[in-house]
Amino acid sequence: MKLESIPEEFIRAEVVLKEIQAHGFEAYFVGGSVRDALLEKPIHDVDIATSAYPEEIKKIFSRTIDVGIEHGTVLILIGDEQYEVTTFRTESTYQDFRRPDEVTFVRSLKEDLKRRDFTINALAMTCDGEVIDLFDGMNDLKMNVICAVGNAKERFHEDALRMMRGLRFASQLDFTIEEKTLTAIQDFHSLLGKISVERIAIEFSKLLLGKNRKAGLLPFVETECYLYCPGLQTYGTALLRLADLPDRQIEHESEAWALLVYILEIEGDSVRSFLKKWKLSNQLIQTVQKLVVGLQHRLNNQWQAEVMFQLGLDVALSVEKLLFYFGGNSKLEDVQKQYAALPIHDKSELAVSGNDLLRSIQKKPGRWLGDLIEELLAAVINGQVSNEKEALLDMAHEKINKE
Repeated sequence: MKLESIPEEFIRAEVVLKEIQAHGFEAYFVGGSVRDALLEKPIHDVDIATSAYPEEIKKIFSRTIDVGIEHGTVLILIGDEQYEVTTFRTESTYQDFRRPDEVTFVRSLKEDLKRRDFTINALAMTCDGEVIDLFDGMNDLKMNVICAVGNAKERFHEDALRMMRGLRFASQLDFTIEEKTLTAIQDFHSLLGKISVERIAIEFSKLLLGKNRKAGLLPFVETECYLYCPGLQTYGTALLRLADLPDRQIEHESEAWALLVYILEIEGDSVRSFLKKWKLSNQLIQTVQKLVVGLQHRLNNQWQAEVMFQLGLDVALSVEKLLFYFGGNSKLEDVQKQYAALPIHDKSELAVSGNDLLRSIQKKPGRWLGDLIEELLAAVINGQVSNEKEALLDMAHEKINKE
């Protein structure tokens, strides 16, 4: 098959292929970019495979970076663009179920493609759009099927993360997993215990963000892969409830994790400890914590000024979007108007500072000061006092005198 229209990303990169070929070597576009071109999806990273060895590539191009040269990968810099070029290779046994003990460079495209995970990723393409399909990947694309290249059990024993990748692709592409491939995942799911949490988390996040997360979540539970994911061991039934939520695609990673936490009924301090097990970034964890608090509030109440102030506009809007999954109506414009109408939007905007209060009240610093500032802040947000220095000092004196 030949692509009728070659995406611009490949056209820009063809200078790399042609330069390698001009020196007597083979070079092709490979993997996910070819798959996405055939599916008419956006192209992200254009990967190139070649019969040239790394040292040969470095002689051809003047600007290169050794990003993974031990595995045959060299980064080529062309103007403002950069491309990963990897030598055709075969791999030996995998003692840790993730990285090969030894990589052998070869001159054969077929040998390179047959080591890849799934047939839909074992595709290559020439500069003029001719697709090379040695493992029936194009038919699997047409049939919307995820199928391992060759023997599925061998592929997953080589690299156990491929099981999570298969589940993720099912969600992202809205594909089903071929029977033998699914059986192999069931048989080898315990090998996920050998894989780093960070790598599993990346695939699981992508699964949750897929256009049909149910297509990934159901086999994730059925094959018992969830048993080897952080903190999920007792949540098989809850994960099925997550799969049964309305099938609109989740927009942001933080929203996906917040939905998961809410459905699992994890609350309070347990939210942070659960997310830390996944080794998520502190920033993401903080956002998810806010989203869970906001969602719990919003499902039972209309927005209150103080809650909206504490969460911020972006989180409030995300919470409002999450109402869809629970049969609610998202009122994004109302949220924006309500937030805009708040007297202040940040604690720093409060018209009095701690020093102002200390000078006016003439009392030694202590816990009382922080508590007083929080009371004044709440009073301003709730419209009980204007955000003016004199008015706030008067309120502060009243509160102190009542103690």
